[in-house]
Amino acid sequence: MDSESTATTCYRHPAVACQVRCTRCERYVCPDCRRAAPVGHQCPECAEQGARPVRRARTLAGGRMSTTPVVTYVLFALTVLVYLAEVVRPGIVDRFAMVGSRLVGPDGTAYPGDGAVFVLGPLRVEGVAGGEWERMLTSAFLHRSPFEGAFGILHITVNMVVLWQLGRVVELMLGRVRFALLYLLSALGGSVLELVLADPGQVSVGASGAVFGVGAAYYVLHRRLGARMGRVNRFMAGLLLWLVVSAWFTSWQGHVGGLLAGGALALAFGYAPRDGRRVAVQAGAGAGLLVLLAVAAALRVSELTGGSVPL
Repeated sequence: MDSESTATTCYRHPAVACQVRCTRCERYVCPDCRRAAPVGHQCPECAEQGARPVRRARTLAGGRMSTTPVVTYVLFALTVLVYLAEVVRPGIVDRFAMVGSRLVGPDGTAYPGDGAVFVLGPLRVEGVAGGEWERMLTSAFLHRSPFEGAFGILHITVNMVVLWQLGRVVELMLGRVRFALLYLLSALGGSVLELVLADPGQVSVGASGAVFGVGAAYYVLHRRLGARMGRVNRFMAGLLLWLVVSAWFTSWQGHVGGLLAGGALALAFGYAPRDGRRVAVQAGAGAGLLVLLAVAAALRVSELTGGSVPL
């Protein structure tokens, strides 16, 4: 067979004969059009496409996609480690539990912070009203002592089981940063509502407020995805039932505060516009929620202290 009859030409330069193909699209390319590739050569179009940056996959809320719920694992491990520390040093609970206001005498005895107390010696104010604002977050990593009967163990067990089951799902739907913010602001929301509505001398601990916030986000985000809601609705019904039942022996204010804060933030994260405004809307919603909680806490502390807000 004549060699000229089998000659092929460049797809960009029909007058130029060539025998080299692009390794991606298999079109013939002449020496002027060849682009060196890891294997063989490519045409200009394929080489340009290969040089374009790969767009990173994003979560429903616009966060970075991840296959490992690192934040959930860290929160779980940190809570368990703090619980073990409580066993060794029970005083940790007294120092970092959520307390609105209480008076402490010279001998360390605690008294209600909103009543008349007659004690020989100077009294000092403890709790959030005494400037210990950190209690509003640290209390979320504490739980009832294992020496307080069956509920002592059940308290942390229930919270950690729910965090393990739901946290891993919600974190992968939101991304690590957004999930961490949702967890912490839910915990803060629970503490603020407790500060506003509960007895200021009440001592409370537990991750329940944060966990209820994660539960609310679990529901909101599945609604956003248009998922089948049968299983999700059953879970939500069980969560609300537990909210009612546990009100007899736990801080229902903390549960409701966490539920409302987590649900509100999940709405902002899930339904923010999917364009360049998304991050601004989400950040604005988070900042707005934080300001709202801070103002509510400051007003309540001002009421407890007679007009001053300790820093």
